[in-house]
Amino acid sequence: MTCPICQKDTDAKYRPFCSRRCADIDLGRWLKGSYVIPGTAQEEDDPAPSGQAPEENPRH
Repeated sequence: MTCPICQKDTDAKYRPFCSRRCADIDLGRWLKGSYVIPGTAQEEDDPAPSGQAPEENPRH
């Protein structure tokens, strides 16, 4: 198996990476949002699931 960052052979200690450096590079990419899972965009503050209207007068 090769490192997904630099293509060198992996090290069992850092698998699937070859070194801590490559593992840190990958983590940095995740934290910056460089990796994205494809899908439809949704509102961050949308309180109701799609297809359902929120209740206007909830009963307690």
